[in-house]
Amino acid sequence: MTSDTPVHHSINYVELTVTDLEAAKSFYAHAFGWRFNDYGPTYAGIAALNGGGEVGGLFGGAEPRPVGGPFVLLYSDDLDETRRAIVGAGGEIRTEPYGFPGGRRLHFADPSGNELGVWSTR
Repeated sequence: MTSDTPVHHSINYVELTVTDLEAAKSFYAHAFGWRFNDYGPTYAGIAALNGGGEVGGLFGGAEPRPVGGPFVLLYSDDLDETRRAIVGAGGEIRTEPYGFPGGRRLHFADPSGNELGVWSTR
């Protein structure tokens, strides 16, 4: 069960700055099935996949944030299928899948150059 009530000191929202809001929405919708709530020409909220509110947002700014900030990781039940979806949606694989204790992981860049990761237990 999930709750829409914020939890003290927990991560509550992740916001990505993108250079082209419509291209970013298209990429994330096609690669991961994300849905969005539009709030005007420069912002779209990322709807929670379980239907419970929002988990983040896409901000149509001039440039993505500089490299070196927090690294966002997504989870996948099938990392190889997710890799194909990222490439098929126009993303760039920056680090091919590799093993680590507990599973496998890859890194990718979205059309604005934001680098994120995806991991899987298999």
